[in-house]
Amino acid sequence: MEQYEKVEKIGEGTYGVVYKARDKATNETIALKKIRLEQEDEGVPSTAIREISLLKEMQHGNIVRLHDVVHTEKRIYLVFEYLDLDLKKFMDSCPEFARNPTLIKSYLFQILHGVAYCHSHRVLHRDLKPQNLLIDRRTNALKLADFGLARAFGIPVRTFTHEVVTLWYRAPEILLGSRQYSTPVDVWSVGCIFAEMVNQKPLFPGDSEIDELFKIFRVLGTPNEQSWPGVSSLPDYKSAFPKWQPQV
Repeated sequence: MEQYEKVEKIGEGTYGVVYKARDKATNETIALKKIRLEQEDEGVPSTAIREISLLKEMQHGNIVRLHDVVHTEKRIYLVFEYLDLDLKKFMDSCPEFARNPTLIKSYLFQILHGVAYCHSHRVLHRDLKPQNLLIDRRTNALKLADFGLARAFGIPVRTFTHEVVTLWYRAPEILLGSRQYSTPVDVWSVGCIFAEMVNQKPLFPGDSEIDELFKIFRVLGTPNEQSWPGVSSLPDYKSAFPKWQPQV
Protein backbone atom coordinates (compact mmCIF):
# COMPACT_ATOMS: atom_id res chain seq x y z
CA MET A 1 0.00 0.00 0.00
CA GLU A 2 3.04 2.28 0.23
CA GLN A 3 2.60 3.13 -3.45
CA TYR A 4 -0.73 4.90 -2.82
CA GLU A 5 -1.42 8.01 -0.76
CA LYS A 6 -5.00 8.65 0.39
CA VAL A 7 -6.19 12.17 -0.38
CA GLU A 8 -9.74 12.11 0.97
CA LYS A 9 -12.64 9.79 1.63
CA ILE A 10 -15.20 10.18 -1.17
CA GLY A 11 -17.85 7.64 -0.31
CA GLU A 12 -19.04 4.52 1.43
CA GLY A 13 -20.44 2.18 -1.14
CA THR A 14 -21.96 -1.26 -1.20
CA TYR A 15 -18.67 -3.03 -0.59
CA GLY A 16 -16.70 -0.64 1.58
CA VAL A 17 -15.00 2.73 1.79
CA VAL A 18 -13.83 4.57 -1.33
CA TYR A 19 -10.96 7.07 -1.22
CA LYS A 20 -9.61 9.53 -3.71
CA ALA A 21 -5.91 8.71 -3.74
CA ARG A 22 -2.65 9.36 -5.56
CA ASP A 23 -0.31 6.88 -7.16
CA LYS A 24 3.07 8.09 -5.89
CA ALA A 25 4.93 6.48 -8.79
CA THR A 26 2.94 8.18 -11.56
CA ASN A 27 1.25 11.06 -9.68
CA GLU A 28 -2.02 9.82 -11.18
CA THR A 29 -5.29 10.34 -9.28
CA ILE A 30 -6.97 7.00 -8.62
CA ALA A 31 -9.94 5.63 -6.68
CA LEU A 32 -8.97 3.29 -3.86
CA LYS A 33 -11.72 0.95 -2.69
CA LYS A 34 -11.17 -0.77 0.66
CA ILE A 35 -13.36 -3.86 0.68
CA ARG A 36 -15.26 -4.69 3.83
CA LEU A 37 -15.10 -8.42 4.57
CA GLU A 38 -17.95 -10.11 6.46
CA GLN A 39 -15.50 -12.38 8.32
CA GLU A 40 -12.52 -10.08 8.74
CA ASP A 41 -10.90 -12.33 11.34
CA GLU A 42 -10.66 -15.10 8.73
CA GLY A 43 -8.71 -12.94 6.28
CA VAL A 44 -9.29 -12.49 2.57
CA PRO A 45 -10.92 -15.51 0.87
CA SER A 46 -8.71 -16.92 -1.88
CA THR A 47 -11.78 -17.21 -4.14
CA ALA A 48 -12.33 -13.45 -3.85
CA ILE A 49 -8.73 -12.72 -4.78
CA ARG A 50 -9.00 -15.06 -7.76
CA GLU A 51 -12.28 -13.55 -8.99
CA ILE A 52 -11.03 -9.98 -8.63
CA SER A 53 -7.72 -10.72 -10.31
CA LEU A 54 -9.66 -11.91 -13.37
CA LEU A 55 -11.32 -8.49 -13.58
CA LYS A 56 -7.97 -6.86 -14.34
CA GLU A 57 -8.25 -8.52 -17.75
CA MET A 58 -11.51 -6.66 -18.48
CA GLN A 59 -10.48 -3.79 -20.75
CA HIS A 60 -13.26 -1.87 -22.47
CA GLY A 61 -14.11 1.79 -22.97
CA ASN A 62 -17.35 1.43 -20.99
CA ILE A 63 -15.89 -0.44 -18.02
CA VAL A 64 -14.11 1.35 -15.16
CA ARG A 65 -10.52 0.16 -15.36
CA LEU A 66 -9.21 -1.90 -12.46
CA HIS A 67 -5.51 -1.05 -12.28
CA ASP A 68 -4.40 -3.14 -9.35
CA VAL A 69 -5.45 -5.46 -6.52
CA VAL A 70 -3.58 -5.07 -3.24
CA HIS A 71 -4.27 -7.58 -0.49
CA THR A 72 -2.86 -7.76 2.99
CA GLU A 73 -3.65 -10.49 5.49
CA LYS A 74 -7.04 -9.05 6.45
CA ARG A 75 -7.76 -6.41 3.83
CA ILE A 76 -8.22 -6.15 0.11
CA TYR A 77 -7.89 -2.88 -1.79
CA LEU A 78 -8.97 -2.32 -5.38
CA VAL A 79 -7.27 0.43 -7.38
CA PHE A 80 -9.55 1.92 -10.06
CA GLU A 81 -9.34 4.78 -12.51
CA TYR A 82 -10.81 7.91 -10.89
CA LEU A 83 -14.12 9.40 -12.05
CA ASP A 84 -15.97 11.81 -9.77
CA LEU A 85 -19.45 11.87 -11.35
CA ASP A 86 -22.08 9.13 -11.46
CA LEU A 87 -25.37 8.92 -13.34
CA LYS A 88 -27.45 9.46 -10.19
CA LYS A 89 -25.63 12.69 -9.29
CA PHE A 90 -25.87 13.81 -12.91
CA MET A 91 -29.65 13.20 -13.12
CA ASP A 92 -30.23 14.90 -9.75
CA SER A 93 -28.28 17.99 -10.82
CA CYS A 94 -29.70 18.21 -14.34
CA PRO A 95 -33.54 18.24 -14.36
CA GLU A 96 -33.62 18.89 -18.12
CA PHE A 97 -31.76 15.61 -18.76
CA ALA A 98 -35.05 13.79 -19.52
CA ARG A 99 -35.66 16.22 -22.40
CA ASN A 100 -32.39 15.29 -24.07
CA PRO A 101 -33.14 12.06 -25.99
CA THR A 102 -29.80 12.17 -27.77
CA LEU A 103 -27.88 12.00 -24.49
CA ILE A 104 -30.23 9.33 -23.07
CA LYS A 105 -29.70 7.21 -26.20
CA SER A 106 -25.94 7.69 -25.92
CA TYR A 107 -25.88 6.64 -22.26
CA LEU A 108 -28.19 3.65 -22.86
CA PHE A 109 -26.02 2.51 -25.77
CA GLN A 110 -22.88 2.78 -23.64
CA ILE A 111 -24.47 0.89 -20.73
CA LEU A 112 -25.52 -1.92 -23.07
CA HIS A 113 -22.11 -1.92 -24.76
CA GLY A 114 -20.39 -2.39 -21.40
CA VAL A 115 -22.88 -5.01 -20.20
CA ALA A 116 -22.55 -6.98 -23.46
CA TYR A 117 -18.76 -6.98 -23.14
CA CYS A 118 -18.90 -8.31 -19.59
CA HIS A 119 -21.52 -10.94 -20.40
CA SER A 120 -19.43 -12.11 -23.36
CA HIS A 121 -16.65 -12.71 -20.82
CA ARG A 122 -19.08 -14.59 -18.54
CA VAL A 123 -19.06 -11.88 -15.87
CA LEU A 124 -22.33 -10.68 -14.31
CA HIS A 125 -22.86 -7.49 -12.35
CA ARG A 126 -26.00 -8.38 -10.30
CA ASP A 127 -26.29 -4.91 -8.75
CA LEU A 128 -26.42 -2.34 -11.58
CA LYS A 129 -27.81 1.07 -10.56
CA PRO A 130 -27.23 4.73 -11.48
CA GLN A 131 -24.78 5.12 -8.57
CA ASN A 132 -22.30 2.73 -10.16
CA LEU A 133 -22.51 4.12 -13.68
CA LEU A 134 -19.69 6.66 -13.75
CA ILE A 135 -19.39 9.54 -16.21
CA ASP A 136 -16.25 11.13 -17.61
CA ARG A 137 -17.05 14.86 -17.61
CA ARG A 138 -14.57 15.56 -20.43
CA THR A 139 -15.83 13.04 -22.96
CA ASN A 140 -19.34 12.10 -21.74
CA ALA A 141 -18.15 8.49 -21.73
CA LEU A 142 -20.18 6.34 -19.35
CA LYS A 143 -18.42 3.49 -17.54
CA LEU A 144 -19.74 0.63 -15.44
CA ALA A 145 -18.24 0.23 -11.98
CA ASP A 146 -18.27 -2.72 -9.55
CA PHE A 147 -18.70 -5.40 -12.22
CA GLY A 148 -17.89 -8.84 -10.85
CA LEU A 149 -17.73 -7.78 -7.20
CA ALA A 150 -20.99 -9.55 -6.32
CA ARG A 151 -19.51 -12.88 -7.40
CA ALA A 152 -16.35 -12.31 -5.40
CA PHE A 153 -17.93 -10.94 -2.24
CA GLY A 154 -21.66 -11.76 -2.46
CA ILE A 155 -24.54 -9.28 -2.82
CA PRO A 156 -24.80 -7.54 0.54
CA VAL A 157 -28.15 -6.36 1.84
CA ARG A 158 -26.52 -3.54 3.78
CA THR A 159 -23.76 -1.11 2.92
CA PHE A 160 -20.59 -0.42 4.87
CA THR A 161 -22.56 2.03 7.01
CA HIS A 162 -25.43 -0.47 7.43
CA GLU A 163 -27.79 1.36 5.10
CA VAL A 164 -30.00 -1.01 3.15
CA VAL A 165 -28.71 -1.46 -0.39
CA THR A 166 -31.22 -0.10 -2.90
CA LEU A 167 -33.46 -2.79 -4.36
CA TRP A 168 -35.01 -0.63 -7.07
CA TYR A 169 -33.02 -2.19 -9.90
CA ARG A 170 -32.94 -5.78 -8.65
CA ALA A 171 -34.47 -8.48 -10.85
CA PRO A 172 -37.50 -10.40 -9.51
CA GLU A 173 -35.73 -13.77 -9.69
CA ILE A 174 -33.08 -12.48 -7.25
CA LEU A 175 -35.79 -11.01 -5.00
CA LEU A 176 -37.54 -14.42 -5.07
CA GLY A 177 -34.38 -16.14 -3.88
CA SER A 178 -33.21 -17.81 -7.09
CA ARG A 179 -29.64 -19.14 -7.04
CA GLN A 180 -29.71 -20.02 -10.75
CA TYR A 181 -29.94 -16.58 -12.30
CA SER A 182 -27.94 -15.41 -15.30
CA THR A 183 -27.45 -12.46 -17.65
CA PRO A 184 -31.15 -11.41 -17.65
CA VAL A 185 -30.74 -9.97 -14.13
CA ASP A 186 -28.48 -7.26 -15.56
CA VAL A 187 -30.81 -6.64 -18.50
CA TRP A 188 -33.66 -6.05 -16.01
CA SER A 189 -31.54 -3.47 -14.19
CA VAL A 190 -30.71 -1.71 -17.46
CA GLY A 191 -34.44 -1.48 -18.27
CA CYS A 192 -35.14 0.12 -14.87
CA ILE A 193 -32.29 2.60 -15.37
CA PHE A 194 -33.53 3.47 -18.88
CA ALA A 195 -37.04 4.16 -17.54
CA GLU A 196 -35.56 6.38 -14.82
CA MET A 197 -33.52 8.39 -17.34
CA VAL A 198 -36.67 9.02 -19.40
CA ASN A 199 -39.09 9.68 -16.52
CA GLN A 200 -36.68 11.33 -14.05
CA LYS A 201 -37.98 9.06 -11.29
CA PRO A 202 -37.35 5.43 -10.30
CA LEU A 203 -39.57 2.82 -11.94
CA PHE A 204 -40.01 0.51 -8.92
CA PRO A 205 -38.90 2.38 -5.76
CA GLY A 206 -39.56 -0.32 -3.14
CA ASP A 207 -38.44 0.13 0.46
CA SER A 208 -38.12 -3.59 1.27
CA GLU A 209 -37.77 -6.81 -0.69
CA ILE A 210 -41.48 -7.62 -0.46
CA ASP A 211 -42.49 -4.02 -1.28
CA GLU A 212 -40.16 -4.12 -4.28
CA LEU A 213 -41.74 -7.35 -5.52
CA PHE A 214 -45.27 -6.02 -5.05
CA LYS A 215 -44.46 -2.78 -6.93
CA ILE A 216 -43.28 -4.93 -9.84
CA PHE A 217 -46.30 -7.25 -9.64
CA ARG A 218 -48.78 -4.34 -9.58
CA VAL A 219 -47.47 -3.21 -12.98
CA LEU A 220 -46.50 -6.46 -14.68
CA GLY A 221 -48.95 -8.78 -12.93
CA THR A 222 -48.27 -11.43 -10.28
CA PRO A 223 -46.35 -14.21 -12.02
CA ASN A 224 -47.70 -17.74 -12.19
CA GLU A 225 -46.63 -20.98 -13.85
CA GLN A 226 -48.29 -19.92 -17.09
CA SER A 227 -46.57 -16.53 -17.38
CA TRP A 228 -43.29 -17.64 -15.77
CA PRO A 229 -42.69 -21.42 -15.79
CA GLY A 230 -40.86 -22.50 -12.65
CA VAL A 231 -41.62 -19.39 -10.60
CA SER A 232 -43.59 -21.30 -7.95
CA SER A 233 -40.51 -23.38 -7.10
CA LEU A 234 -38.34 -20.36 -6.27
CA PRO A 235 -37.42 -20.25 -2.54
CA ASP A 236 -39.27 -17.04 -1.64
CA TYR A 237 -42.31 -17.44 -3.89
CA LYS A 238 -45.58 -17.58 -1.93
CA SER A 239 -48.86 -18.88 -3.35
CA ALA A 240 -50.55 -16.34 -1.05
CA PHE A 241 -49.09 -13.37 -2.98
CA PRO A 242 -51.90 -10.96 -4.05
CA LYS A 243 -52.99 -11.72 -7.62
CA TRP A 244 -52.51 -8.50 -9.62
CA GLN A 245 -53.28 -8.31 -13.33
CA PRO A 246 -50.68 -6.78 -15.68
CA GLN A 247 -51.19 -3.06 -16.38
CA VAL A 248 -49.21 -3.08 -19.63
